[in-house]
Amino acid sequence: MSPSKFRGTGVAMITPFREDNMIDYPALERIINHLIAGGVDYLVCLGTTGEAITLSAQECREVLDFTIKVNAGRVPIVAGFFGSNHTARLIEELQQYDFEGVSAIMSSSPSYNKPNQEGIFQHYMAVAAVAPLPLIIYNVPGRTASNVTADTLLRLAQSSPKFIAVKEASSDLVQAMQILKCRPEGFLVLSGDDPLTLPLLGCGADGVISVIGNAYPAEFSEMVHAGLRGDFETARRLNDALLDVHPLLYVEGNPAGIKAAMEILGLCSRQVRLPLVELSEATKAKLQQEMQKVRAAAPRVSV
Repeated sequence: MSPSKFRGTGVAMITPFREDNMIDYPALERIINHLIAGGVDYLVCLGTTGEAITLSAQECREVLDFTIKVNAGRVPIVAGFFGSNHTARLIEELQQYDFEGVSAIMSSSPSYNKPNQEGIFQHYMAVAAVAPLPLIIYNVPGRTASNVTADTLLRLAQSSPKFIAVKEASSDLVQAMQILKCRPEGFLVLSGDDPLTLPLLGCGADGVISVIGNAYPAEFSEMVHAGLRGDFETARRLNDALLDVHPLLYVEGNPAGIKAAMEILGLCSRQVRLPLVELSEATKAKLQQEMQKVRAAAPRVSV
């Protein structure tokens, strides 16, 4: 699949739970249809926002299979693959996994053991040697404790055609601009921080893998699409409408915030699994106020 399929808006889908903490598949079906109807370009299943690390291996398989079934080929699907602090184990899992119905794999850099840049490079090259699909590098140092520097990202992009994109969530605009300046042709730079997506689009980025897009697929997708076509007046208007919602989605951790937003919209429960806890009533009330303002400032757009 061409990397251009991942330009625009991807959404890091939540995994909804019932009150008994089991996966709520009717809610997941509603969410998938909500995202596709909202005009997102692709779905990202089993990422950080999907609480993949608190799902069993069987649950991960079932969520991915269910997403593939409900999607029915309408948009591409990216599968998140984590647990990558043990390179050999990740390679074994990739070799044994059935990726039928999936278009690309997203994998975060190694976590906890804090490898240096050479270790990160060799880890990803070992993964690329066995990966059956294109790879999206997920750089999220706030969670992994190890930044993938611009030099390492560019080295990877130039070393294997398997690497088609980076989800850049370092919150470092200068690093992102360096990647954009020097990237090889066809290598995509995708924002991993929703509030920084608009400035990154202005610098030449190719899109986003979004959290807020779960709740506002139409508005956020149109913001991204407007930025990509150079219509920054429209993009700024939509970005401004959502700007005060963003911090409330993270103040008590992700995905607690976005799940509360989805509950406010009537799409699912805000239930999360320990060690996460659901958004407090006080913060949920503030979030609801800001979401009411969005309804007035940016009614559903046509996509």
